[in-house]
Amino acid sequence: MKIVAVETIRVEEFPEFTAVRVHTDEGVTGLGETCFGPEAVEAYLHESVAGRIIGKDPLAIERHAHDLPGFYVTHGGTGVSTRAHSAIDIALWDLLGKVSGQPLYQLLGGAYRESAPIYNTCGGYRYGRKEAKFRGTSRPDDVADEPEEAAPGPYEDLVAFQTHADELALSLLSEGITGMKIWPFDEAARASEGKEISRADLKRALEPFEKIRSAVGDRMEIMVELHGLWDVVPAIQICRALEDFRPYWVEDPIELDSDDALRRLKASTNVQFALGETLGSLPYYKRLFDTNCADIVMFDFGWGSGISEGRKVAALAQAYGLPIAPHDCVGPVALCVGAHFSVATPNVLIQETVRAYYTDWYRKVLTELPTIANGRIAPSSKPGIGVELLPGLESRPDAHVRISR
Repeated sequence: MKIVAVETIRVEEFPEFTAVRVHTDEGVTGLGETCFGPEAVEAYLHESVAGRIIGKDPLAIERHAHDLPGFYVTHGGTGVSTRAHSAIDIALWDLLGKVSGQPLYQLLGGAYRESAPIYNTCGGYRYGRKEAKFRGTSRPDDVADEPEEAAPGPYEDLVAFQTHADELALSLLSEGITGMKIWPFDEAARASEGKEISRADLKRALEPFEKIRSAVGDRMEIMVELHGLWDVVPAIQICRALEDFRPYWVEDPIELDSDDALRRLKASTNVQFALGETLGSLPYYKRLFDTNCADIVMFDFGWGSGISEGRKVAALAQAYGLPIAPHDCVGPVALCVGAHFSVATPNVLIQETVRAYYTDWYRKVLTELPTIANGRIAPSSKPGIGVELLPGLESRPDAHVRISR
């Protein structure tokens, strides 16, 4: 079997989504995905990757995982090249599953558990989409310049955590979801460029936590996303203020480019830190683990060199006694991979999901999705990842398809 073509598919309605298909001379095709900078990723795949893998064995996955990042200046971080390599790696694992007739979780060692727990990242319908604004997604005091259409479903969770986090927590609990991730500090970070946070802004950002704890007590775990937007001093202030609300974790409070700054922050608070989704490869994770600052390890399959690297990061994390939490706030294929990985990997703690995505736009891209019910996720038992692009996706008027043969 040989690789004969690399294909990319982008759809303007979902402008951050890039699907990749690797075609073989036996007619078997593997599906991969990455997110952000789609035109740059597309260009890199066709200019620098396709010519290096066409004509080669698609099942030599570790060989490709080793060779592609070693291409002179294309290693390290989660930049364009790493995201492109990630999509290829996912597609090759999908191919391996199809050729062997086994689901991905079986290739990863078999089912350690039948399903894995999930939490809900409280995003809304607009995120990552190119279309009119949905009613209610602006701040309450904003005045719209043009009419807005209604949200396409009941899960406008971005607005909900900002305005009625108590009702949102109750809604999630009614579906068996006992963890929710919110980011109410981002507006203050943008205003000060992360250099400081005023008492008024701190108080305002803590309001959702007060509402959640008042409504549901400790029945809901709260994950706090800080997006690496803060300097150390305000990050310390925020983490200390959060301690009374007992967050499940605080995610990326600062950028991970200074070990000393991270250690200083860790020593100043007793909250748990979830770190790592933007690191990109195993050596960076090893450096992070050696700081003793990560309590939970984040990994994104579409950013971090794919499934091959994810297996190594999880194994290294296990050696350090750390749980791993697969990331997905980016795309449907990554969610499907995360479901397989989560049931097959002993030290997976919890899988990220966004119900506004998997009940809406994810279904406009893929033929099916993992089963999500009662706060848990289970993967398909079909060979490979178990999903395909929705028939006709590449024929949409807003689709961009490019093939290298």
